[in-house]
Amino acid sequence: IQSLQEGEVIVYPTDTLYGFGVDATNTDAIIKLNRLKGRSQPLSIILESIDQIEQFAEVDDKTLKELDSIFPGEYTALVPAKESILSPLVCNSSPLVGIRIPLHFFSLELVKILGKPIITTSINKHGNEPLTNVTQIEIDFPNVNIFEDNEDRDSIGSTIINMSTKPFRIIRQGDGKYPK
Repeated sequence: IQSLQEGEVIVYPTDTLYGFGVDATNTDAIIKLNRLKGRSQPLSIILESIDQIEQFAEVDDKTLKELDSIFPGEYTALVPAKESILSPLVCNSSPLVGIRIPLHFFSLELVKILGKPIITTSINKHGNEPLTNVTQIEIDFPNVNIFEDNEDRDSIGSTIINMSTKPFRIIRQGDGKYPK
């Protein structure tokens, strides 16, 4: 929590891959993260629960019901963003915001204790495959605080679903099976 509050980039486990994380309301921290990854694109956020979604996104009842069926889990939902406390670099000019509610106690506790969303993005330099081995993460990113599980991740990432279109559309097939 202290690292996030101080604008530092951290590495933390989710239910899919390890992720880089920063306070999603801290523009300077997001700039630091983008430099580390060597890119600047829209980023996804982790929320503590489905009850928080309407603070950051415009969703109708059908979409909320569908979100409730996949969260918590191995999914990222792209939904229309709304004005919020998030840094403008989260959406990075996209009309959508990516939302995750992973089925993993550590990432959910981070958000709960911090009291605001955190960024979630794969651990890699732009154009490279996501790192899944903690030892390799330590080698490639020696100056980042790592909070690790006791296991490497065997994951292809979250399933990304665009829920701003009807019907909803899979953008990337990941670990989550959709529709459930």
